[in-house]
Amino acid sequence: MQASSLDVHRAIADGALVACFQPIVELRSGLVTGLEVLARWNHPEQGLILPDNFIPLAIENELIDALTRQVMGKAFQACAALPEPPSLSVNISPIQLRDRRLPAGLHSLAQKAGFPMERLTIEITESALIDNLELAGEIAHEFKSMGCRLSLDDFGTGYSSLLHLQALPFDELKVDKSFVREMSFRRESRKIVAAVVGLSHSLNLITVAEGVETEAEAEMLLRLGCHRGQGWLYGKPVTAEHLSAVVAEPGHQIFPHADPPANHQAPLCLEALPAQQLALLRAIYDGAPVGLCFLDRDLRHISINRRLADINGAPIAAHLGKTVREMSPAVSPCIEPYLRRVLRGEPISDLEVSLPGHRPGEDRTFTASYEPAFDEFGEVVGILVAVIDITERRRAENALRESEDHYRGLVALSSHNPRDNHAQILPQ
Repeated sequence: MQASSLDVHRAIADGALVACFQPIVELRSGLVTGLEVLARWNHPEQGLILPDNFIPLAIENELIDALTRQVMGKAFQACAALPEPPSLSVNISPIQLRDRRLPAGLHSLAQKAGFPMERLTIEITESALIDNLELAGEIAHEFKSMGCRLSLDDFGTGYSSLLHLQALPFDELKVDKSFVREMSFRRESRKIVAAVVGLSHSLNLITVAEGVETEAEAEMLLRLGCHRGQGWLYGKPVTAEHLSAVVAEPGHQIFPHADPPANHQAPLCLEALPAQQLALLRAIYDGAPVGLCFLDRDLRHISINRRLADINGAPIAAHLGKTVREMSPAVSPCIEPYLRRVLRGEPISDLEVSLPGHRPGEDRTFTASYEPAFDEFGEVVGILVAVIDITERRRAENALRESEDHYRGLVALSSHNPRDNHAQILPQ
């Protein structure tokens, strides 16, 4: 539809702007954690018109405040009428974040409808912070003082800056749908999403992915550690008339608070781990009773624990960035063919490797296992190596074997001497 500014002005005057609601779902459980409020124009002839057809005109003609008040007033009323008001998210346009009256205006609408401000999340795009970060910060802090949560929307698509995350008290980071849409076929997009999720975890923020349309995308996001998702996979936006049905749908329980329950944490991912989980894994890694390391596709040491470094006879720091051939020239020709097979996706277990000692009797024996490390799209990104020193076990086995051979030899000698056929052979 090709609307005019007059059409938009008339739609607002007639109360034709309505609120639609799209569920935001916890990826791990499938439970609805909240709803995003989306503006629609309920046209008498063309039905619901998407915001791209009227929001720019509303901003251009200074009608965006009136539009927001109308849509949010209806959204607050619809949700306050539910048995348990759900958490709502609403995106604020950049120009609105220059209006000091905005927090008080939304607070008045929510209070009139009986909707708690603690259930409201204000989504701010990074472009809204460029012109006047100080003023945007004042308005954002005022929303926070009312109990609202703050979400940084479309992170990584425009004027991305870590300064924004540092300057404002955000609770949530949203992954733009353009990255989510390309995750299935672009490795770069997957790595960007992993980096955003990892940053969000490190800052103790909730991560929400937009535009989730397939189970494959949802599974990939879950493996990366993303907390929540929204998109057509979980439901298209619905009007207030259908809101109660969405909330009541089996498995779509609304969490009464903005944060997910403690027992619904996202799974761990090596590419997107919180700092405290990394510290825990490091402690386990370093304290493991076996030698461990991770090799990249060029067979360089990316990480190594102390036990394996000691086995190789060099400090940990000396290994990092060096290849297997550089650090273990004696065994490299033997094991590199196996490592190449692992890079093609074949796991290899219990490969026995012997290292000659400096003096006779000092040879050492190890068993090594190599596992391919896959990224979230099934590509081999490196090799997980586990090495166990079995030198003492082999020495004990050899000693036992020699003792058994000696015993059998004595028995054989005894059986060939008629006078000793009934003699008892005592252990020495």
